[in-house]
Amino acid sequence: MQYTILCVGKIKERFFADAISEYRKRLSRYGKTEVIEVLDERTPDRASEAEEQQIRQKEADRLLRHIKENMYIIALDLKGKEFDSVTFAKHLGEIMVRGNSHLTFVIGGSLGLHPSVLQRADERICFSKMTFPHPLMRVILLEQIYRANRIQRGEPYHK
Repeated sequence: MQYTILCVGKIKERFFADAISEYRKRLSRYGKTEVIEVLDERTPDRASEAEEQQIRQKEADRLLRHIKENMYIIALDLKGKEFDSVTFAKHLGEIMVRGNSHLTFVIGGSLGLHPSVLQRADERICFSKMTFPHPLMRVILLEQIYRANRIQRGEPYHK
């Protein structure tokens, strides 16, 4: 199995980088995990809707360059489907059974994902209606992928 986390922006805080590294290490026994970061655009204060759309488009162009045909794309989107951890594990298992061995999760920038990325996605999921810092979302996502692998194999994991 191969997992790619494709995201906008760089991790600046060491504690987030350490947590991401830890979950990537834990996931290594289940497959390869890669994190690809693309440059984020600075959003000016009081940006107009047109400016925000241009920013989303620039970030989308950078994201889409990394998406390959063999990837199953899951966009993190507030309008996406929500899962509990067990259902998420089952869902990822079903995706794999259908022959998808490279799952790519896309996390947008502070303004969200451009429609072109959402259209390219095979599906959209939502972890919460709450707003999280993007580095924390990466940690949460990696932890849930790790938890899903443990659940799929019937391995113990804190509930």
